[in-house]
Amino acid sequence: MKKNKISKNWINKQHRDIYVRKSKIEGYRSRAAYKIEEINTKFKIFKNQTYVVDLGAAPGSWTQYLVNNYNNCKILTVDIKNLDPIPNCNHIVGDFTEEKIKERIKKFFDRRIDVIMSDMAINTTGNKGLDSLVTGELCLDAMKFSIELLSDSGTFVSKIFMGKSFNEIIELSKKYFKKTNIFKPPASRKDSKESFIISKFLR
Repeated sequence: MKKNKISKNWINKQHRDIYVRKSKIEGYRSRAAYKIEEINTKFKIFKNQTYVVDLGAAPGSWTQYLVNNYNNCKILTVDIKNLDPIPNCNHIVGDFTEEKIKERIKKFFDRRIDVIMSDMAINTTGNKGLDSLVTGELCLDAMKFSIELLSDSGTFVSKIFMGKSFNEIIELSKKYFKKTNIFKPPASRKDSKESFIISKFLR
């Protein structure tokens, strides 16, 4: 009964959500497309011919936004799930935290990367402390990887939760990037604990 009630509440919330309705009208795979759109509008992270890695890409709405709005970008999506094809991008099925997947990403590009963006998060367990900790570790791993591969003018964007690793993430960003911002886009649900870190320009 409890599961049925939760499921019904989720369905009702989806029906009321303007971003869900908008995503269906505009052909996006999820409402998350509007999060990256709002991040990009505020921080100007994309342009034509951008080299991009999209971590935790499924179902692909962040990359959809990029493909729909910018030309001649070289895009690599990475997720443990398969991804329905998106024009003009390549996909790796695998766990980003594994070294073999990181090596495949490195070999894919013929120059330094302009943007590494990550919407990676674990499936929620109900333990908010654990969820934020593990998602924070994913963010830290992705940030350390981005420091190796980004161009000097590159940008790292990642989901981030308040938790034990939050300060460590901020400190690492400020150490290696000239600009660090925390932003909760309007498309992020008010009851969600997520925000996004935007780190720009390697030191």
